Amino acid sequence: MATGQAAKAARTVVITGVPDGLLHDDVMTDILMIHFQMSKNNGGDVEEVIYPTMQKGVAYVTFEDQEVVEQVLKKDEHRLEDKRLSRYYLLTVTRYCEHVFSSVTSVLNMSVFKDQFVLEDLIEELKKKSSAALSFGPLQSNGHVSVQGSFPAIKLLRDFLLLKAKSLSEKDTGEVRTSHQRPRRRLQQPRLTTETSRFVHGAGEKQVVVLDTDVYHYMKNFYPRTFLGNDDVAVSGVTDGDVTMVYIENAGSRSNAKQVLGVKEKIENQSLKLHYLLRKERIYFEEQSGDKKQRYRQACKSLHPYHPHVLVIPYDTHIDVIGYSSEIFEFTKALSNKIQSPLQTK
Repeated sequence: MATGQAAKAARTVVITGVPDGLLHDDVMTDILMIHFQMSKNNGGDVEEVIYPTMQKGVAYVTFEDQEVVEQVLKKDEHRLEDKRLSRYYLLTVTRYCEHVFSSVTSVLNMSVFKDQFVLEDLIEELKKKSSAALSFGPLQSNGHVSVQGSFPAIKLLRDFLLLKAKSLSEKDTGEVRTSHQRPRRRLQQPRLTTETSRFVHGAGEKQVVVLDTDVYHYMKNFYPRTFLGNDDVAVSGVTDGDVTMVYIENAGSRSNAKQVLGVKEKIENQSLKLHYLLRKERIYFEEQSGDKKQRYRQACKSLHPYHPHVLVIPYDTHIDVIGYSSEIFEFTKALSNKIQSPLQTK
């Protein structure tokens, strides 16, 4: 799946400027498909047109051949013309910016399953279920295996293993109650170094959600209410490089596990949604001088009112721009023009 998705991303372009509300969505999809199949538009065989999308006037076109993408991008002007339209509309065509958010490398302690399964067979089962979305390292003699993949894929793997561990644990408990034999050791939850965890502290309860740091920053800026608890639930985040641990825990005597879980699920759902939608562009400073860096920062600040949904995170050597694909394209284009313009005001 991962390889297929990467290939599809390379064959996809983002279309902005699609006239919104003029025609039925199916009709507009058909017009877009015809436009990008025409040779005069440097087009070719179209595999899929996604319209409408979550962004007004934006469509995604996937070609069967990656070479067509390069040809379409070379065309100076794309005029969307059709007898069903009263006039032509200028389209902006940009390369699909595949998300570059961090993948997770986790270590699974599979030894907890060794009494019930042949570990090699269990790992093969996990590989099949992940459909290549995850990359598995070799099984170590201590039962540990490293797994790399996206946050959503790791979460699905975690959920599968926890369910399997829970079912085995319940089975063991049943056997203990109906047998005088020595009970098996209690099955532990399989450990992922970056998993969503549950801890019990006395009467209180703590939940931990692991987020990509870029997604976390975007949520904090544009969806701050997601992290709002109440007088009885406290939410805090600790960032360590590409990963941010979000802690949700009891803060008062009236809170309960249901309240804590409700906040946790809200954070997880929003983060998973954004993980698939957001894109990141990294802009390296052409020069490392303080004046050049300051010029970039001032340019980004001046563009913010025109691109309010783009998050800019400055670093010493570069700037990360996070947002939806079409918005990132427009922002980076405007930023480039500002930096290159000798008339830019400071």
